Amino acid sequence: MSAPLITMAFSGGGAPPSPAEAMRRIREAGAEFVVDLPDHLACLPDAPRWLFVKGRLPDRPGVAVVGARKATRYGLSIARRIGALVGGAGWPVVSGLAKGVDAEAHRGCLEAAGTAVAVLGCGIDRWYPAANRQLGERILAAGGAVVSEYPPGTPPEAWRFPARNRIIAGLSRVVLVIEAAERSGALITARMALDQGKEVMAVPGDVDRDTSRGCNQLIRDGAHPITDLAHLVDELTFWMGPPPRPDTDSPPEEVTVEDLIRRWGAEEAFGRLAEWQARGLVAIEDGRVVIPRAEGWST
Repeated sequence: MSAPLITMAFSGGGAPPSPAEAMRRIREAGAEFVVDLPDHLACLPDAPRWLFVKGRLPDRPGVAVVGARKATRYGLSIARRIGALVGGAGWPVVSGLAKGVDAEAHRGCLEAAGTAVAVLGCGIDRWYPAANRQLGERILAAGGAVVSEYPPGTPPEAWRFPARNRIIAGLSRVVLVIEAAERSGALITARMALDQGKEVMAVPGDVDRDTSRGCNQLIRDGAHPITDLAHLVDELTFWMGPPPRPDTDSPPEEVTVEDLIRRWGAEEAFGRLAEWQARGLVAIEDGRVVIPRAEGWST
């Protein structure tokens, strides 16, 4: 790593520190200074020259799940379920750690034992919003990553967030929008994704709800509508390739019905249970999902 490059990374706020001082600040933040970016990000015309990274950045592109900070209860539920479906299939879930849709998508991914990537609009040594620090630490503990192009000490100023949105799009193959107003950061991410040649998907919403107008506008302009979560993994496979975890639709062993409801939400959990029972894959005994071993049952 060249000394001039790391010094340049700190040059946005007054006199930059020496390379040794810069490395000390990075280490104190628990991060690494990364210039060898994943190919799917490095190849973009507007790619960052470096990233500050906590944890491990996946080498495969993920699915960005973005949307309103002040989402409806419905939007939050959909975000969590989509995060679980994407993470459970083995694709990284990329978002911004913001309140609302971002945070719920990260939580759903973690509940499905998936890999989450959070892209910050501030220095890598800060958690923004502070209320989501625990969530960010869970992402790291689960093997995911928290990244920023901004060095330690950089405050979360408003103009930095549209710039970070290009990184969210750049780390993804598909950008999926859940609830967005006509002017929102989620729509900026979607437009940047289109500029990068990525696929954009959107969840439609009520025509008279402010947080639905952005998504409905995206669909009007050609974004792929998500109308049935039961087929989401199949639809994503068209752009992402086969899921890294091909047994996503197989029942997990040693699990309770309550576990599945926490993981996917009641509607999704009971839908899958009904399908598994119809296929003869499981039985329900005392609130537990049991995989029978008797003759005539398949596992």
